[in-house]
Amino acid sequence: MPRILHVVGARPNFMKIAPILSALKEYPDAEPRLVHTGQHYDEALSRIFFQDLGLPKPDDDLGVGSGSHAQQTARIMMAFEPICTDWQPHRVVVVGDVNSTVATALVASKLGIPVAHVEAGLRSFDTSMPEEVNRMVTDRLSDLLFTTEESANENLKAEGVPSDRIHFVGNVMIDTLLAHVEQARELATPRRLGLERGEYVLVTLHRPSNVDDVRSLESIADGLSRLARSVPVIFPVHPRTHQRLKDANLDLSLKAVRLLPPQGYLEFLGLMDGAGVVITDSGGVQEETTALGIPCRTVRENTERPITITHGTNRLIQTHGDAIHRAALEALEERGRNRAPPPRPALWDGQAGTRIAKILMAG
Repeated sequence: MPRILHVVGARPNFMKIAPILSALKEYPDAEPRLVHTGQHYDEALSRIFFQDLGLPKPDDDLGVGSGSHAQQTARIMMAFEPICTDWQPHRVVVVGDVNSTVATALVASKLGIPVAHVEAGLRSFDTSMPEEVNRMVTDRLSDLLFTTEESANENLKAEGVPSDRIHFVGNVMIDTLLAHVEQARELATPRRLGLERGEYVLVTLHRPSNVDDVRSLESIADGLSRLARSVPVIFPVHPRTHQRLKDANLDLSLKAVRLLPPQGYLEFLGLMDGAGVVITDSGGVQEETTALGIPCRTVRENTERPITITHGTNRLIQTHGDAIHRAALEALEERGRNRAPPPRPALWDGQAGTRIAKILMAG
């Protein structure tokens, strides 16, 4: 009976692991175990997602909390090692690119436990991003690399990864989206907030390059405030971003931007599905808006998800108020012209979890 240890730590991980655990239920011989590192420890960023996604209660909750990258990574490694030595899994499955991903991959690798990386091969080619370092290191440590788009396959091959270790399985986040979008629509979150479909801008921001630099944050805030004079701007605020706004004395609520607390998965999916345009710096949101055909404007200089650009739903924009204001208004003109999701070869078909489970069980 294969013992498979699955690791989550932050909100994007939950959407990626859920389809895999669901698919493994079809294999009576599988013995999965779920570890939550506690990297995201806020109620709205963690427990509510387990409820929305139907995830089982974690078998282990490490409760590592916040800290610097080094502190957080070290605490995860120290707490995760005893679980591996005691339970002796046959494989550790890690997802995404957060500190929990690379920390647990390091522990497993040093203990001689094979590692499978879900969402492998994505590259921004910007090593100033902590996530890029995490992606690169995790891929080097993994023997099974599950990819979501063709660019990831090409990146791994260019880095010398043998083809037999690369498995193009599709996008597990889109599995989760397709499984829950109708339920999210039934909640009618936009309507409950007095919003008309396609008539508002949804904002998410959390990356250090945008929220830790005071000048960048001030410029972004200025662009959102100007935009809010002509169209409703809805901003569910990540706790970290909220603190940065507070530290910079930027009270966007006084400038017509509608600030919301962090939303559960279904509520946020409903808001995204109903938006006229989404402004973000999140990799996952870029993919989800592409799947939904919603215009997305990404406040970054690069993206590790080029399929969202080539498909035409996403564009990169500069980190200053004028660019944000102009890009959002231009994108709103695209409403009603939603594109279909990426074509069949992209494998955004809701079956990525099934394909991953089959490969895991094959050894």
